[in-house]
Amino acid sequence: MRFVGRVAIVTGGCGGIGLATARRLASEGARVLIADLTDLGELRAEAARDEGLQIHYQRANVASDEEVAQLVRATTERWGRLDVMVANAGIAGKGTAESTSVEAWRRVLDVNLTGVFLCIKHSVPAIRAAGGGAIVATASVTGCVGHPGALAYASTKGALINMVRAAALDQARDNIRITAVCPGHLENPTAAGGAEARAAHTGGLVARYPLGRLGRADDVASAIAFLASEEASFITGTSLVIDGGYSAQ
Repeated sequence: MRFVGRVAIVTGGCGGIGLATARRLASEGARVLIADLTDLGELRAEAARDEGLQIHYQRANVASDEEVAQLVRATTERWGRLDVMVANAGIAGKGTAESTSVEAWRRVLDVNLTGVFLCIKHSVPAIRAAGGGAIVATASVTGCVGHPGALAYASTKGALINMVRAAALDQARDNIRITAVCPGHLENPTAAGGAEARAAHTGGLVARYPLGRLGRADDVASAIAFLASEEASFITGTSLVIDGGYSAQ
């Protein structure tokens, strides 16, 4: 119960890593506001509350300065404080420099990079007022190693890792620790294409992972919860790679 009395925001909080993280923080005592753009958000939150977890939902676009500011305001108005920001929202982007349109490039940057900047920008004053806390951003192993056919995505995740370093130095005096997680490929049982196609795709990926499996959302959620907790009180300005050995090769 590391988060009793703590309040957290999790962006991209309605599925995958975000939902797993929200549930993990709430299961350890946190009050959590999940933000997303899906119509399923309130249903996800209601299901969690039915299990006794203090999770609520607010629709928010992380690429919008106004909406991120309102997200933080809504959290502090509801619970009186903010201790943890998990800047998890992100989108994929396929394509090379030649094939990626300027519009697609900007959209990926708006969500994956500007979105995290806005989460940091607007959460810092609230976390400072609470006496300090933690901000954890979701980057990717793709930000640590080259990856073909994902230029915009890889660019944002690499830049995000360095944003975390710079922001951590800026906010250390406020007792705000800022870190990132860098997941590898995760299992996705609901991916399109049917069970056979998913199995073939997953099998090809698994062969590239020394631990012999893909990651799970809970693997990443556990790491985020650790970095957000006081157990990581001397960890800031760094990124934790969660990739089953993928980038060690």
